[in-house]
Amino acid sequence: MSDLKTVRVIAFPGAPNLPTFAAIEQGFFAQEGIHAELTLTPSSVAQAEKTAAGEFDIVFTAFDNVVAYEEGQGATVEGIDPDYVVLTGATQLELAIVAAPDVETYDDLKGRSIALDALTTGFAFVLFEMMAKHGLEREDVTFAAVGATPQRWQSVKSGEHAATLTIEPFTSIAKRTGFNVLDVSSNHFVSYQGGAIATRRSYAAENPETVKAFLRAYLMGLAWTLDEKNRDVAAELLQAKMPDIQPAAVPSIMTSLLSPRSGLTPGSKILPEGMRTVLDLRSRYGQGGKRLTDISKYLDLSFFEAVTDAN
Repeated sequence: MSDLKTVRVIAFPGAPNLPTFAAIEQGFFAQEGIHAELTLTPSSVAQAEKTAAGEFDIVFTAFDNVVAYEEGQGATVEGIDPDYVVLTGATQLELAIVAAPDVETYDDLKGRSIALDALTTGFAFVLFEMMAKHGLEREDVTFAAVGATPQRWQSVKSGEHAATLTIEPFTSIAKRTGFNVLDVSSNHFVSYQGGAIATRRSYAAENPETVKAFLRAYLMGLAWTLDEKNRDVAAELLQAKMPDIQPAAVPSIMTSLLSPRSGLTPGSKILPEGMRTVLDLRSRYGQGGKRLTDISKYLDLSFFEAVTDAN
């Protein structure tokens, strides 16, 4: 491993990490001269703080997080700048409102608490929009910043909070544990750019060949994951990496993950309309009321384009 260049990767826990797991296990990163060191973040705040401190090189994060910090609206203390720029897309990502067994409608959330990663993130804005469409005001509930999906799900499971937003595999785990799925984001948004692959602008400028090598290996991992003939092995890999998944839940998780409507984006391409949806929500629910319309401000697709042209 001494002849491999270590690339420090930070991502949120969840099934969308499967292409990265695959690229590691199948040797695609090693083939590109890279040792990918994957760390799972407990929250978007921790992710931004550690990236700003130079502890990570590649960041799998919500597109909205990139926008938020670029616009000075991040959830960290003022002055923290993770220097994010999006290299390419990752997921459309279906967000589910998972609720306690006694919560069967939006109205049942009145007077209850909802767990979020942070109160000013794009996923929170997705929840606000879904609530508004069902006549539930933000003042009708209380919100708590709890962290990434595993912590949020545990807080609902324990009864500390009445509901939260989840991604797979936590949505399927919750359903199989007797909790309700009130609604999913794909019912409300034609397109929504959920996850993206980002880096620090400074890292990309100093390590252009490494960034391209990382993207090549990730794209091989993604293609392997999406190849139907690998489905059973991919499912086994996901279960090995996420042992909390019950075997009976695996098929539904894989179906959701492999659908471009609710999971991985084929070719890891950006979703321009999905990005505009993110900007629209942040324009309406973010701090300062600033109207955001230019997605190119947050992107540097030159590395991705160089890699895909080469292929």
